[in-house]
Amino acid sequence: MVYFVIYLFLEVIISVNISSSIGGFMTFLEIVASGILGIFILVNFKESLRENLTAVSYNCIDLNQFQNLNLFTLFGAILLIIPGFLTDIIGLLMQFGVFTRTIVNRYNMRSHNFNVDTKCERKNTKDSDVIDVEVINDSVTYK
Repeated sequence: MVYFVIYLFLEVIISVNISSSIGGFMTFLEIVASGILGIFILVNFKESLRENLTAVSYNCIDLNQFQNLNLFTLFGAILLIIPGFLTDIIGLLMQFGVFTRTIVNRYNMRSHNFNVDTKCERKNTKDSDVIDVEVINDSVTYK
């Protein structure tokens, strides 16, 4: 209950300060734009899910981090839909991978470097001791 009151206090203070700076019409446009962005993120959530599945398949993140990253994306999109400047700021921060990975790694006490662009190397223990060789057979004669 105390955290909710603190949230409401901060939301009102931040919203009044920003609204008085940018005006009523721009505040309305920001609320509509952040709502549309939140809905767009929810509709296109499958792309983020695909990136996180790729990270799990390359052993860059474990299943617990996979769940947390997806929850942050969903929760951030919902916060963007809710009107208010504080919720929009937090919702936008949750959409960035650096912010969410920092929180996930801090609470999981594990650090993994994951970047979708560089694709982590696959850690496949089954084929780690295989040596590729070329066999040349001397007994074959060509006519």
